[in-house]
Amino acid sequence: MYLKSTKIYFPNQICRSGYLEIQGEKIKGFCSEVPEGAPVEDWGENLILPGFIDQHIHGWGTGSFNNDKSVHSIQEMKKNLPYEGVTSFLATSGAEPIADLIDGVKNASWVVEHQKEDGATLLGVHLEGPFINKEFKGMQREDCCIDPDMAIMHQFLAAQSHPHVIRLMTLAPELPGAKALIQFCHENQIQMNIGHSAATFDCIRDLKEYGLGGVTHMFSGMRGLHHREPGVAGAALYFDDLNCEFAKQTGMTVRPEVFALTWRLKSKDKIIMTTDCGGIALTKKEKYHYIRKQTFIPNGDELILRNDDGSEEHIDLHDYKAVRSLELSYIKSIRNLIANVHPSVHEIMKITAENPARYIGVDDRKGSLEAGKDADILVVNPNFEIQATYCMGKKYILEE
Repeated sequence: MYLKSTKIYFPNQICRSGYLEIQGEKIKGFCSEVPEGAPVEDWGENLILPGFIDQHIHGWGTGSFNNDKSVHSIQEMKKNLPYEGVTSFLATSGAEPIADLIDGVKNASWVVEHQKEDGATLLGVHLEGPFINKEFKGMQREDCCIDPDMAIMHQFLAAQSHPHVIRLMTLAPELPGAKALIQFCHENQIQMNIGHSAATFDCIRDLKEYGLGGVTHMFSGMRGLHHREPGVAGAALYFDDLNCEFAKQTGMTVRPEVFALTWRLKSKDKIIMTTDCGGIALTKKEKYHYIRKQTFIPNGDELILRNDDGSEEHIDLHDYKAVRSLELSYIKSIRNLIANVHPSVHEIMKITAENPARYIGVDDRKGSLEAGKDADILVVNPNFEIQATYCMGKKYILEE
């Protein structure tokens, strides 16, 4: 099969007009002509890009690793995410009971090994905790925020059915025992992010060489920038080799001007976009959403949204189009970013695909439209509205 477009984007600032050949689950390469009678999908002047990679997503739509770590819940995430442009992801935990985290790693391992199901590729797990600081816990469970513990880390690794299921961990490096754990994880090819942390600039400077690679949801859940104590945020801006991961760009958690400031200061090779979505539709207990000004109430196969004025909305949990409206999707976040900082298409590719693929160690098969890589492809119009997503060569279109 061939995808035709006047704008097919490749690394190194290359954009070509012609055909992208897909053979099964792989990209075979680019060509300017195709054999007579060959199957062609003509996308005209729509843009053909690599699919998004989300390294920090707790849940989406009808699946939530945050609320339900079952194989079924992970598969629901896989099924839903292509409609938002996401072709691969890390199922992300929070600070939770150790037994629950171990079960999550086991179930994610099973899905990684049996990746025959449809949808986005599960690349592994991001453990956001439990080794984080209660002072900056944010929405995390305070009773589950604990000091780094090598014995517990070994339990997490033992829960993997094969190496490299756990690809990323967020921790607070100022906690007792952090240095040894950072070094151990780095040696085991687990990327280490700083997050939910009260670390000082000096702490990060001193521990960075042992394997700290970046920060989780930049500016949120961390010691902020002060002229006498640069903190985590200041260290992330100062050190060129630290990656800045940003959660969805709503304009609320991080003001657009602050994101724009980071955009000016950091290399585009060191910014990674994520959603940090939670799959909030599957909450197991009543929860107040301070941004939406609604209380989320689970009620069997539906979710009740009670507004502050007492009125209610009822969401059918089997209705994906209704459920997806509860959180900001990856593609909508990117459209907000475009309106704010006006990036080039190649810059968008870097922060959504190339950088995360490299950071979590899957750039041999993901992150760009180069020959031999997985056929994870996104087709958008000039307004960055999704026309189609291809995961391992299979097409997904959400019918409106």
